This record gives sequence, C-alpha cells and structure tokens, in this order.
Amino acid sequence: MALLTDAIMPNLAQTTDGTPALVHAGPFGNIAHGTSSVISQQMGLRLADYVVNEAGFAADLGAEKYFDIVMQQSGITPSAAVLVTTVQSMRNQGEGDFERGLPNLGRHIQILQGFGVPVIAAINRFPSDAEPDLKRLAAYCAERGVRSALSEGFTKGGAGAKELAEAVLSAIAVSPALAVRPVYTFEESLPEKINKVAKQIYGASGVSFSAAAQAKLEEFAAWGYEKLPVCIAKTQYSLTDDPKRLGAPTGWTLNITDAWLSAGAGFVVAIAGNMMLMPGLPKVSRAATIDVDDSGQIIGV
Repeated sequence: MALLTDAIMPNLAQTTDGTPALVHAGPFGNIAHGTSSVISQQMGLRLADYVVNEAGFAADLGAEKYFDIVMQQSGITPSAAVLVTTVQSMRNQGEGDFERGLPNLGRHIQILQGFGVPVIAAINRFPSDAEPDLKRLAAYCAERGVRSALSEGFTKGGAGAKELAEAVLSAIAVSPALAVRPVYTFEESLPEKINKVAKQIYGASGVSFSAAAQAKLEEFAAWGYEKLPVCIAKTQYSLTDDPKRLGAPTGWTLNITDAWLSAGAGFVVAIAGNMMLMPGLPKVSRAATIDVDDSGQIIGV
C-alpha cells in the first residue's frame, strides 16, 4: 500500500521514436498475471487508436493469465495476439537442434488460436541469425495459418517494426467481431480451473495436488473465494513444471505443490513444482511494519 500510494498513477514514458508507453506495475508472468495494470490499459484506450499490452513469458503464462484473469475481470478484450519468437529460442527448446524446437512454437500458436484471436508471429531478428532459419520460422508459422513479420525494432526503431505493425492492423481489420473465449469461467471450482489450464494450455494429461495444496484450495472455497480465477505459478522455461523439460511434451502430470490466496489482487495462486514466489526475504519482512494511515501518510518507515 505504501508503494502504491504514489505509484497508483501510471508512469508515462516513451520509446526512442517518441511513442508513448505506460509502465505501471511489474507483475512477473511466471508467478503473477504478467501484464500492465488495468488502469494503464483503460487510460491507453482512451488516449490512443491502438494499445499494445505486453503479457510476460509467452502464451502458456502471460497470455493465458491475460485472457483468463485480466480480460474476465476488466472486460478489456484483445483484438489480436502477437507471439514473439526467435531462432535462438527454437534452438534452445530443441536442445541445440533448431528443427526439434519448432513444436514448442507450434504449441504456443495453438494456445493463442484456442482463445479465438487472430495470431501474428513477430520474428525477432538477431544479427547472428541465418537467413534460412528465419525463412523456416516464417514457413512454419504459415503452415499453421499464422502470418509472420520480421521485427527489428531494437536496431532500427519504428522502421524496423513497421512490417509487424501493418500485419497486426491488417489482422484486426479483417476480424472486427471476435468471439474471444477464456479457458474457464469463474463459476467452476478451483481444481476444475487448474485442470483446464493444465490440459488445454500446458498440454498435460492431468494434475496431481499435494495434500497441502488440496487442503488450502478447499479452505479458500469455504471462505467464499472459489469464484476467483487461478494464477498458476510455473517455470517460464518449459510448458511443464520442470524447467529442464523442453519442447512440447505430452502425457505428463502437472504437480500443484501449494496454494496461496491473493484476495486483494483477486486470484488464487496455485504453485506448480518448485516455483518460489518471493526469494530472499526474511521470515518477517520489513514491509510488515510499513503502512498508510487514513490521511494518506506513509507510516512505519
């Protein structure tokens, strides 16, 4: 609360080309919902013709949480989804083999298409990328009905992202009325929501709940929080809960080891595998003694 007292108003920054950028809150997509605040989105939509919202850590994390948590709570429905990919990331997912890594990209495309939005692939070009690999990425996307564009905004600024921007605007123009669909509704039980995300998004065959996680989920439901969305804290390095399991594996089980209630944020956090929510803190954080009084003054510092 003390941090948000002064930070509640979005921070207006700008790109090197002078394009306005609202930077507000920084929730990581692996342990939280991974997108800028609803306040900043609403402000951007009032002030600009088009608003781009970054959803951190790919389709299995940032995108899923946007559609299932942010969209359902805010009512802000995306007109398209841009999936950023690189030659390097495909080689990493294939453990050094570029072709072996491509199914991971295919899975992310499938995830986004499942939400019912047009998908555009942004191929983020690095100086060391080989031309045949870039063309293979574009062809792989095209085979799955996804238009792609080279993105060179880092080196060329706006001019390097023009092709991508035009592809996005074209996709929006041809699909003005979308039936965007989340994975689950808030009416479903907490375990049902987790199961749907695990199977439809991650590609798991099922979910295993630890005794502690099961007990907490039941407790949260008894307290009246069952209709909250679920925010699964999971590694960003893999579609599974094992950071070393690369590609697009199937036939595996998602392990939910613990659960936490974030009532203020408006979701239940389900912890997958060995994810740590906040490393490096003492048993009793210094923040526990800091507050804001009724007059708006920060106390306890």
